[in-house]
Amino acid sequence: MNINQIDLNLLIYLDILLREQNVTRAASYLNVTQPAMSNALRRLRALFDDPLLVRTRDGMQPTERALALAPSVHQIVAQAQQVVAPEAQFDALHSQRVFRISASDYAESALLPAVLSRLRSDAPNICLDVLTPSDVEFADVERGKVDLVINRFDTLPKSFNSHTLWADSFSCLFSRLNPLRHNFTLPAYLQAKHVWVSKTGMGVGVGVNPSAVQQLGWVDEALRQLGHQRQISVFTRHYQTAMRLAEQHDLVVTLPSRTTRLQAQNDRIVIKAPPFPIEDIELKMAWSPLVEHSAAHRWLRRTIVQAASSVISDKGER
Repeated sequence: MNINQIDLNLLIYLDILLREQNVTRAASYLNVTQPAMSNALRRLRALFDDPLLVRTRDGMQPTERALALAPSVHQIVAQAQQVVAPEAQFDALHSQRVFRISASDYAESALLPAVLSRLRSDAPNICLDVLTPSDVEFADVERGKVDLVINRFDTLPKSFNSHTLWADSFSCLFSRLNPLRHNFTLPAYLQAKHVWVSKTGMGVGVGVNPSAVQQLGWVDEALRQLGHQRQISVFTRHYQTAMRLAEQHDLVVTLPSRTTRLQAQNDRIVIKAPPFPIEDIELKMAWSPLVEHSAAHRWLRRTIVQAASSVISDKGER
């Protein structure tokens, strides 16, 4: 079938129908009548020679053909919207926009202070709504409900755009009263009690199984490869909590180095390199292709990249 024989507006209807999986809601979203939406669905079924949406006891459900079409149709509609949208300049100095950012505790501690410093001078009326990773799912980012997600990722949806802000090593914190101060070797590290901090991912968090070493993250994976396992006394999801616990005389906390530098002036804490190699981690920001070309989002991403660069340069790094 020739493309000029197809009403491309049907793709807009299909995109919304597959998202809502309900004719009435789809009609309401597009501000058309329910009969008009039902007629569009009939035409789509004829075009693709497939029912696309089938009524079941659980409501309208997409067919296999519909599920296969959904990503491509959504991308086509999103790109079409970007093509026809007027390019507008973003006035950061006077904008009162709220940007919603999902950030790990690590990113909040190490990066956001530098971001806020730039906002105070360049965009004093902009507000950041910072969400925890457990508040957000990838679907929220994909739909543009969350502007950016800043975290360490094992995987990202293929449709997402991303940028690496920095790589970071690990450091250990413990009390000056801890005997480890004078003998910080791998055997001593293994005999000590440890605080584990979550490598927080997306979606609702769950409890930790201490015996599932492969799921505990970078530090424990590095030890596992050496044939060792540390003794974890506390599991926490908060870096600030972990750093306070490091003041106790018998606990060791192993964290990304840029976080531990927040304790550099704490005379109750000793900061040392781990007595074994741990692979560096990468902090990334990721966003939906729906906002890739937004002037406001380009400004936000540029500001965050500049803030990350300032964090690196402030420590004399390259």
